[in-house]
Amino acid sequence: MPATATKVKEKNSASSASASAEDSRQKIRIKIRAYDYKIIDQAAKTIIDGAQRSGAQVFGPIPLPTAKKKYTVNRSTFVHKTSREQFEMRVHKRLIDVIEPTAKTVELLSSLSLPAGVDVEIKM
Repeated sequence: MPATATKVKEKNSASSASASAEDSRQKIRIKIRAYDYKIIDQAAKTIIDGAQRSGAQVFGPIPLPTAKKKYTVNRSTFVHKTSREQFEMRVHKRLIDVIEPTAKTVELLSSLSLPAGVDVEIKM
């Protein structure tokens, strides 16, 4: 019975060692959202070019699923219930991972000027 307990301990210590190696690598995750796909692609290209110029390794842009919100509205105010109009809002999303960023990379990302209508969320 004690032999199995030591095997379990060895297995747990090996998995915690690999987890600590992953934690030592610093990573910045950038989520970008916009209503227009052309603007979001332009913003992603700007971010990637800047991060690569500063010497960081970049993964992305990874396209995430587009969120679609649909709204149905009556065309008339009172009588014509069967006459309706449908509207749709699409939110395009991209994900960029910056691996092992330098101080120059962080400074560049914080002072980046992006087109209007782009929402950027940076997590370290």
